[in-house]
Amino acid sequence: MSASQKPATAADREAADWFARLGSKSVSTEALQAFFTWREIPENAAAYKRQEANWDRIGQLKGDPEIHAMLQDAGRPKPRRSFGGGWLGPAVLALVFAGVGVGVYQVYYAQTAFETDVGEQKSIQLADGSFVRLDTDSRIRVRLNGAGRKVELLEGQALFKVAHDARRPFTVSAGGATVTALGTVFDVRRSSQGVEVVLVEGKVRVQAAGGPDQILTPNQSAHTTRQGAKAQPIDATTATSWADGRLVFSGTPLQKAVSEVNRYLTHKIELDAPDVADTVISGTFRAGDRTAFVSAASDLFSLEAQPQPGGAVKLVPHRTKNP
Repeated sequence: MSASQKPATAADREAADWFARLGSKSVSTEALQAFFTWREIPENAAAYKRQEANWDRIGQLKGDPEIHAMLQDAGRPKPRRSFGGGWLGPAVLALVFAGVGVGVYQVYYAQTAFETDVGEQKSIQLADGSFVRLDTDSRIRVRLNGAGRKVELLEGQALFKVAHDARRPFTVSAGGATVTALGTVFDVRRSSQGVEVVLVEGKVRVQAAGGPDQILTPNQSAHTTRQGAKAQPIDATTATSWADGRLVFSGTPLQKAVSEVNRYLTHKIELDAPDVADTVISGTFRAGDRTAFVSAASDLFSLEAQPQPGGAVKLVPHRTKNP
């Protein structure tokens, strides 16, 4: 009996179950912590690596017509079924290949979604050891397998600290732009104006339709549009201060600062003061602290805060009382 044909151990069965659990549409922080605790045991870590190796070995068989047909068939919707004590949702494919000269393998394709509400931030550790800090009102979809690591930023902003793995590229796609990590820490923000990439450490490649690739080095950013990506210098520490719960403004027009503060608020700030809308403001504020920002802006620009129906507050020029 070859090594690939040995009966599965308890650790192998648990590793297969973790593949299934991590492939659900959402994974709780508690479940992820339990996974990392389980993987700290050397026998379990080895079993999990075997699962990843199995994916790689199956990937080498893609040219085989029989395997291709089985993969195509597996892609069709099937009823939910249990495996190893866990439930496989529609985002997970659990396939068993046998009689093809390489033993029996279980292949999993994991797709996991994470999101935050307005005013919420979340730290996530992915199964490969990478970290993601998800900003307010943001959503990502993660796909990890033996061939690569792919994250789609569907809304908002996220800071990535990528675990080194030369065999599996780590890419982030957002609004037509693709960022490939070359061992790095970087920030990606998606908005109606395009995609903004900020590099903190290491190196990334930014690809956008309509222009050449841009290789960023630390303290550079790239803003992508339909015409491509343009690199420029930036203070990465300031640009990523949101990850520490701070909003740092340095010579920022008041209107732009208000828009940034509003990203963290359910009850917004309305600025109705055209004479000072483009006047710059500098300072550090705690994300979500509307009271502190309104107070500072009112004092600096002689504005009056007027409560609005529904909970918003409007900043208007201070009215001078007649003597």
